[in-house]
Amino acid sequence: MSWFFNEKTDFVNVNILDNFYQTSSFYPMPVVICSSVSESGLTNLGSYSLCFPFGISKDHYMMLISRSTSNTAANIRKNKTIALNFIPYDKAYLKNAVELGYPGETTEEKLEESIFTLLPSSRSEDEKKDGLVYPEIIKESVQVFECTWDESDIFKYDGPEIEAHFLLKIDKIIMQERYAEYLKEGEGFPTLPVDFGYRDSKQFWFSKHSHPYAEPIPKAKGVNTDAVRYQVERMEGAIKWHPDAYKKLVKVPRIFLKMIIGKINDAAAEQGIEEVTPEFLDEVNAKRR
Repeated sequence: MSWFFNEKTDFVNVNILDNFYQTSSFYPMPVVICSSVSESGLTNLGSYSLCFPFGISKDHYMMLISRSTSNTAANIRKNKTIALNFIPYDKAYLKNAVELGYPGETTEEKLEESIFTLLPSSRSEDEKKDGLVYPEIIKESVQVFECTWDESDIFKYDGPEIEAHFLLKIDKIIMQERYAEYLKEGEGFPTLPVDFGYRDSKQFWFSKHSHPYAEPIPKAKGVNTDAVRYQVERMEGAIKWHPDAYKKLVKVPRIFLKMIIGKINDAAAEQGIEEVTPEFLDEVNAKRR
């Protein structure tokens, strides 16, 4: 019965091959359908998983990696615009996503086989830029990132010509209202699919994530300025905060942080103050005492 104890848990080498994220690893990736404007003016749909956050603080970017000859790549180069549509976990949607990801098909052919509903871009006329055309978005999406291509020197990739790397500036994030409420309250999650790649030349592998559980931050860690900023940015209203003001709330117990920020924002609104500064917080504290 010695075989019973042979669990094969020792590490062994795996060859790092091209498309290593599919061929040499188990790497979970998002599933997005990219909508872009084709030469005919129709919205082209293409499925992608190599799409990840690139800049996350002041300027917000996604990095999209594509075949350089794909319809999506050609459309981005020509029109500078794209929408990243995050579809929910649904086997019919994922089957169609695989069909839409097949190379060599025209936009018209893709639209004929698509089961998704297309809506106009959510951008208002004031948000649109002269000379740019914007793709339609997928109604069934959990969320959509509407982006423009940043051609600046922030990122340059000097690699194989077969690959195209697009730095996409996130102009808008829109989301179904129920999921936006989940995001605001920190409770509830959409069911998003996870793609594990094309591993055996026969099929793609998708999974549904299990229900997330919450692991509280240890009380000893306290609240830092990032935690304060995170909560401030998720509050409703037009009140802005000066970065130095976050430091004033680092000693607030985490359980009371949201309530206190709300009261500070209310006080600022009542006084017609557009930005919360350290000085304003000192005044609020003085009055409270």
